[in-house]
Amino acid sequence: VQLVESGGGLVQPGGSLRLSCTASGFTLDYYAIGWFRQAPGKEREGVSCISNSDVSTYVADSVKGRFTISRDNAKNTVYLQMNSLKPEDTAVYYCATDLSTVGSSCPPLRYNYWGQGTQVTVSS
Repeated sequence: VQLVESGGGLVQPGGSLRLSCTASGFTLDYYAIGWFRQAPGKEREGVSCISNSDVSTYVADSVKGRFTISRDNAKNTVYLQMNSLKPEDTAVYYCATDLSTVGSSCPPLRYNYWGQGTQVTVSS
């Protein structure tokens, strides 16, 4: 099982980024997967998670209406489209899966296969 994130970078407030997480060693559509972030000095938090076959989705209140999770099964990749970015969105973003089919709940402790993370910095 391997997850590789990409797409992070430096963006001005109000800008957009799309993060990608490409999976190998398993079929992404069969399992729940999510995006998480950790800012310096803060605990890791769930941003958005999606269940197997996109049955249900969780989105954190702090990003609702701005971030969208989606999946491209042909590419075995999950995306996080981030719009209207704010300085408080600055963090290392990770994707993770627990290789289960149990809904879209998003507590980080549930997930045990993690990517290496990608830095997102929102600053003028």
